[in-house]
Amino acid sequence: MAVDYRPTVFLPQTDFPMKAELPKREPGLLERWARTGLYERIRAKSKGREKFVLHDGPPYANGNLHMGHALNKILKDIVVRSQQMLGKDSVYVPGWDCHGLPIEWKIEEKYRAAKQNKDDVPIDQFRRECRAFAEHWVDVQRTEFKRLGVMGDWDNPYLTMAYAAEAQIVREIGKFLMNGGLFQGAKPVLWSVVEQTALAEAEVEYQDHTSRTIHVRFKVVTPSVPALAGASVVIWTTTPWTMPGNRAVAYGADFDYAVVRVDAVADGSKAGVGETLVLGAALVEPVAKEVGITGWTVLATLPGSELAGTLTAHPLRGQGYDFDVPLLPGGFVTTDAGTGFVHIAPGHGEDDFLLSQAHGIGVTETVAADGSYVDRVPLFAGKRVYTPYGKPGDANPAVIEALDAAGGLLAAGSLVHSYPHSWRSKAPLIFRTTPQWFISMETNDLRQVALQAISDTRWVPPQGENRIRSMIESRPDWCISRQRAWGVPIAIFVDKKTRQPLRDQRVVDRIAAAVEDEGADVWFTAPAARFLGNDYNPGDYEKVTDIVDVWFDSGSTHSFVLEQRPDLMWPASLYLEGSDQHRGWFHSSLLESCGTRGRAPYDAVLTHGFVLDEQGRKMSKSLGNITAPQDVIEGSGADILRLWVVASDYYEDLRIGKQILGYQVDVYRRLRNTLRYLLGALSGFSAEERIDPAKMPELERWVLHRLKELDIVMREATDAFDFHRMYVELHQFCSVDLSAFYFDIRKDALYCDRPDDPRRRAVRTVMDLVFDCLAKWLAPILCFTAEEAWLARHGSAPDTSVHLEVFPTLPDAWIAPDLAERWSRIRDLRRVVTGAIELERAAKRLGSSLQASVTLFVDSDEVLSGLDLAEICIVSEATLSLAPVPDGAFTMADVPGIAVTVGLAPGEKCQRCWRVLPEVTTVAAHPDLCHRCADAVDHHHA
Repeated sequence: MAVDYRPTVFLPQTDFPMKAELPKREPGLLERWARTGLYERIRAKSKGREKFVLHDGPPYANGNLHMGHALNKILKDIVVRSQQMLGKDSVYVPGWDCHGLPIEWKIEEKYRAAKQNKDDVPIDQFRRECRAFAEHWVDVQRTEFKRLGVMGDWDNPYLTMAYAAEAQIVREIGKFLMNGGLFQGAKPVLWSVVEQTALAEAEVEYQDHTSRTIHVRFKVVTPSVPALAGASVVIWTTTPWTMPGNRAVAYGADFDYAVVRVDAVADGSKAGVGETLVLGAALVEPVAKEVGITGWTVLATLPGSELAGTLTAHPLRGQGYDFDVPLLPGGFVTTDAGTGFVHIAPGHGEDDFLLSQAHGIGVTETVAADGSYVDRVPLFAGKRVYTPYGKPGDANPAVIEALDAAGGLLAAGSLVHSYPHSWRSKAPLIFRTTPQWFISMETNDLRQVALQAISDTRWVPPQGENRIRSMIESRPDWCISRQRAWGVPIAIFVDKKTRQPLRDQRVVDRIAAAVEDEGADVWFTAPAARFLGNDYNPGDYEKVTDIVDVWFDSGSTHSFVLEQRPDLMWPASLYLEGSDQHRGWFHSSLLESCGTRGRAPYDAVLTHGFVLDEQGRKMSKSLGNITAPQDVIEGSGADILRLWVVASDYYEDLRIGKQILGYQVDVYRRLRNTLRYLLGALSGFSAEERIDPAKMPELERWVLHRLKELDIVMREATDAFDFHRMYVELHQFCSVDLSAFYFDIRKDALYCDRPDDPRRRAVRTVMDLVFDCLAKWLAPILCFTAEEAWLARHGSAPDTSVHLEVFPTLPDAWIAPDLAERWSRIRDLRRVVTGAIELERAAKRLGSSLQASVTLFVDSDEVLSGLDLAEICIVSEATLSLAPVPDGAFTMADVPGIAVTVGLAPGEKCQRCWRVLPEVTTVAAHPDLCHRCADAVDHHHA
């Protein structure tokens, strides 16, 4: 009867399950971390270490998390955890952006549905409803962020609507007030008719839009040169509705212009035979084609500079537009398109406004906040540019019809082009000149200070520096006022007579103190006298009721988070957001801090891309291609999402979908199985079993070399925030170096050697080191799985957690380049042997590789001397030969100098280790075992 030797074989034993079931296990670990106060334990253990502070860019508190949120917060968490594992005190305080239009819009919707006007609601009541809405979503998002495994001070986050935060924002506005950087000016700003407020550049996105186009005649009434007498200057515009605001026409002083007589026209053309038109000389032919002129004669050509002094008539002269329209030189005029002339409406464009200012032309308000023409606009009062819902109104058709009736319209058409839209309402915007509050880019040299700060900052990836630099170099003054209700007020007073802001630090301090006690609502509800004190007559001043741009809110977070919390520091070590924040949070934080403190509030900035679907398309409900983080967590677990983040090149746009996530599940399984195998192999391992590396076989010393190499890579990758490299290296190590090589070779020694055998002790010593390193290196990425494995190895005492550990410090002496080179050659040799055996197995001449006897024909045996090649190749017999390679030997083109022949190993099969050896049958007490196994069995029974 055959003996059952299975009880004598040291097979891996562990309770760490092969099946992860992450959706079930992860919540239990979250509960454990909360119960044991893990975050507080980490802080206590880290006290006195070098600080690393990633300052959280606040997400907006108005809905469930999407995949962009998940990417951002997971990446932040990996940064924070890896810096902590480097041995730093890496503190993370999450925060939320709570003010602003999207929340206000939601509350307005409720009133609109009830047929109520929100302006009829007391402002403090309206603001309370906004606050309650934000509080609800902060709680929802906090729970969802924690479920991602993001660790931080969730019990004490920062909120921009906290009273102390609002008070500090008031103080920051006060700093710009006191240093002269804040001023009120009437400038053209991008205006949302839907939201009825000015928008910052960061709140604008460009989308394709169909605009009405018109070519319009401006009849010359006072020519600068005789050739212009009786002619009409032709302009082209994509905004017909701005024509009532026209006050000038711009030309290029360095361009040539042609006076053209119309000789023939196409059917339906509005051009008249015999009329004379003035056009850019380079644009005569394309304009003629567009307006239906088929024949023409150039009567004169003159340089643009000779147009100076020419006056024209507004096309609607005689209908309330009875003023001259001068031709003015404009450096922004081009000959790329249009007519070579640009109509100037100083109320509706930045170039228009500046050119008009330079020539003493004032701004006439034509369009109100709701997108309708004001009452004093002749012909068009009450007509709308856009409806309250962002749809085209009746202004363009009315203007075009009036121009046509007056003889001013030369042609009308349409054009699809990139046009500014609100990134919230998605409605098109208009330029509108209104009184607004600005922070000057020139006062206090803010632009130059900011540019220097950009040079002093580390940008990851480096191209981020050029992007934000170009924005700062060309940006206009920062418009910080919004005509809304929910936010921090620009809490200043304006002198009714001089229209100058009151600059008194005592007043600023009184306002801030009141806001700190009662919240920003106090500005709207308390009398002015409370803030002005006894030094000023409230009747002489008016309160500014605009609120500050929410980008100023978030740009000020450094002042009430980094500077005021003792567990943090200023400046932050790192800001980390999507690449769109070069125009958003990075930008506003830079300007706010440079304007008040002379430098950026961060030492480094890391940017990541956007999340797309598997085909590279933007996710949208209409396409049905949204992958929600909640669905991935429910189906696969948060660690799969975390693995996806580092598996992607997050410096670029990332793709996600079922197929991509399925691949990450496979990768995760390999990593988990590596940890599981190590845990099983280390069952019962104790410190007494360890063996000194100097006494280890070469293969174990090669593994130690690889560990040290990885130690260097992990530290470099952490410092570079290059977690993709970390992922690639760890995956390669687990799947190629360990599973397919080291574990494969050493499972025989692990299972079958005596427990006290030096070789087996060396294997287990190395595996203990490998597990320790892998669990710690994986902990920032697979925070749940690494913890589960760590607890399986070290027990579940409250003070046990891999997240309380630091990256291992490995000896430099483990680096062995000569050994690495030798084992690289050995691995090549093993590949050739494996290839030869696979051919034999495919031909059914061989079953297990342990049935094989192989002969290796090599150029030199120097590299292979002193090795047990049978063990390395997992065969029962291996022989080296320097003889000529026989015909039919197996070779591989990429491994020169090695050939292999395969035959059946002589002897009998050991019933314990399954090697085929001549010595089997020679041990009297165990005739079915080899010498090693017989000794191990005797030792086991003993």
